[in-house]
Amino acid sequence: MARQKKIRFEENTSRYNIVDFPYGEINPTKGNWGKLHFKNENDIVLELACGRGEYSTGLAPYFPNKNFIGIDIKGSRIWFGSTVAINNQLENVAFLRTKIDLLKEHFTRNEVAEIWITFPDPRPRDRDIKRRLTSPNFLNLYKQVLKPGGWIFFKTDNGPLFEYTLEVLEDFPGVNDLEHTFDLYNSPLLAEHFEIKTKYELKFHAAGNDIKYMKFRLL
Repeated sequence: MARQKKIRFEENTSRYNIVDFPYGEINPTKGNWGKLHFKNENDIVLELACGRGEYSTGLAPYFPNKNFIGIDIKGSRIWFGSTVAINNQLENVAFLRTKIDLLKEHFTRNEVAEIWITFPDPRPRDRDIKRRLTSPNFLNLYKQVLKPGGWIFFKTDNGPLFEYTLEVLEDFPGVNDLEHTFDLYNSPLLAEHFEIKTKYELKFHAAGNDIKYMKFRLL
């Protein structure tokens, strides 16, 4: 397993669709993703804590006029998404290896059109609340890179995290057009997912957990 990860890391360094700045180094692509990487000025969609990038690679064929960037600190996971994008010639998909809390080091204000957060670590301990990707700290971070009115999509199997997020959004300024469901598979909102299911989604749903989903805009 360790040898396989080493091989993947080595391959990542030579892949055109992987940008590697894990610890806050100066990223020359910041503010110029469209011009320098994608060679177009299409909207940018981020998939945070993307793992294998199932949403980036899954949505890209449906939206060829959008650019998708999967972000994760785990290079071995990104390798899988990169491979899918290469094998399917998805030129509108890229991956960025970095920490989520370093978003401002990689994107300028108003550079991002949408954000997807799918099955993040629920961080159940009280001392880790600030590390939840739907905490006020992170929502304020997203506002600094999102275009005004940009959409955020959130999907999880974890009930406490979902309820926590709804409570946060009640008091968070600028939240608009919030829609949510505690059972996505029996909701009209299911059509928005194009039957894309992540590795964790398949696992959690098979264990009997309903999939929760919400979307909202930040003004």
